Amino acid sequence: MIIRELQDEILRLKKENDIAVLAHSYQSPEILEIADITGDSFALSVAAQKLPQKSALMCGVRFMAESLKMLSPEKHVILSHAEATCPMAEQILPERVRTFKKEHPEYAVVAYINTTAALKAECDVCVTSSSAVKIVSALPERDILFIPDQNLGSYVQKSLPEKNILLWDGFCPVHNALTAEDCAAAKTAHPGAKLLLHPEAPAGALAYADLAGSTAEILKYALSTEEECIIGTEKSIADFLKIKTGQNRFHVLSKKLICPDMRLTTLPDVLACLKGEGGEVIDMDAGLIERARRPVDAMIRLGS
Repeated sequence: MIIRELQDEILRLKKENDIAVLAHSYQSPEILEIADITGDSFALSVAAQKLPQKSALMCGVRFMAESLKMLSPEKHVILSHAEATCPMAEQILPERVRTFKKEHPEYAVVAYINTTAALKAECDVCVTSSSAVKIVSALPERDILFIPDQNLGSYVQKSLPEKNILLWDGFCPVHNALTAEDCAAAKTAHPGAKLLLHPEAPAGALAYADLAGSTAEILKYALSTEEECIIGTEKSIADFLKIKTGQNRFHVLSKKLICPDMRLTTLPDVLACLKGEGGEVIDMDAGLIERARRPVDAMIRLGS
C-alpha cells in the first residue's frame, strides 16, 4: 500500500476497533497525521485519561506506554514496536537507588519522567523537562539526587544554586552527542536564527541556546515567531514544523539528532497493531502501578 492507503486503512480500523492512537512528537509526520493525540510523553498519558476508547496504541517508546498504563490502568495499552525502548530510561537500576536511599535518607530522589516504571517506584517525585526547575525548587529538601539525565540535572542545578544536586551517569545518547562546536557552526551557517535547544543537551551546547526548553516549548516558540530557528532536538520536530507551516525557516542543528528507537515505528507497524498482529501489550501489576504512580501524582501536584 502507498502511504495514503495505509493511513485510510488505519483510520478505519482504529474507529472500528475502538482504539485511540497516541503519537509522540518525535514520530514521523505520516504517523502524526493519523494520531488522535500528539505531544510529549507525559502530555500524551494525561490526555489519554480523557479519551473514551477502551484501548490505546502508544507510538513511541516503552516508558511512555508504561506511563499511559499507570495513569489509565483500565485501558488496554499497546506499544507500537516491542523493541522501541529509551536508553536513558534504562541506564540506572532501581536497586542502585534503593541502596542510595538507605544510605542517604536526607536526600529527595527526583526522577525525570523518561524512566522505567520500576525506577519511578523508587523515587519521591517525577519531573518533565519543562517542570523540573519549578518542582525541585518547591521541594523542602536541600539535598537532591536527580536521575537519570545528568544534563537536565545540571541545567536545574544552574537555575537553583541554593540546592545541592547530586548527578549520576545517565543521559540521552542523542542529545548528549551535541557539542558547543555543533552550535557555533549552526549559528554561523544561519546568522540571526534563534537556537532552540532541549535541556537534555550538555552544558557546553546549552550556552549557545536562545531558548532551552521542552519539546512542547520549542514547538510553541517556533510557531509563534517569524524568525528563522535552529531546532536543537530530534530531527522530526524540524520536519514537522516545515510541514505545519509550509515554510523552510527551520533548520536542524545537527544530523546526529535522530532517535533510532523513535524511528522503529512505521505505518505498517501501526496497521499491524490495529489488526491485533503486532506491537506489545503492556501489562503491569497493581502494586507496581501504585508505587510508580506516587511520584507522578506528586509531580502533578507540585507542577500545577
